[in-house]
Amino acid sequence: MPESSTRPQNPRRPADAALGSGLGRVLLLVYGVFALSASARALVQITTKFGEAPLAYLLSAFAGLVYLSATVGLAVGGTRGRLIALVSCSIELLGVLVVGVLTVADAGDFPDDTVWSHFGAGYGYVPLVLPFIGLWWIWRHRPQPGDPA
Repeated sequence: MPESSTRPQNPRRPADAALGSGLGRVLLLVYGVFALSASARALVQITTKFGEAPLAYLLSAFAGLVYLSATVGLAVGGTRGRLIALVSCSIELLGVLVVGVLTVADAGDFPDDTVWSHFGAGYGYVPLVLPFIGLWWIWRHRPQPGDPA
């Protein structure tokens, strides 16, 4: 038997927490990096040049909070964590689609970019793909009938 299967699971962490597998850990890492980068970018923009593009900078701050809550929800797992992650990933998907359309249709309202501008083009379109992966992860790791609560 492989050594990893003989180790006891952490009884305090739900089985559906993203920390339980390699892909889940990568997903958590990406969400954590985006939480940190979007929040840090927004903090710098808001404190140094808020008057130039307040909507864009507030949207970046909001995106940072969404990424942070998704990270926490995926890490915690269980019913509460899954709900937090589901709501966060759904808001993220809606945000990147709406802001993406708005920035393509009328760039005048967004004189400076946000994380979600142009569907996340400034971040290699990862903001567009990430919520789909997050929602897929939540769906794939949903509790099955007969799973312990």
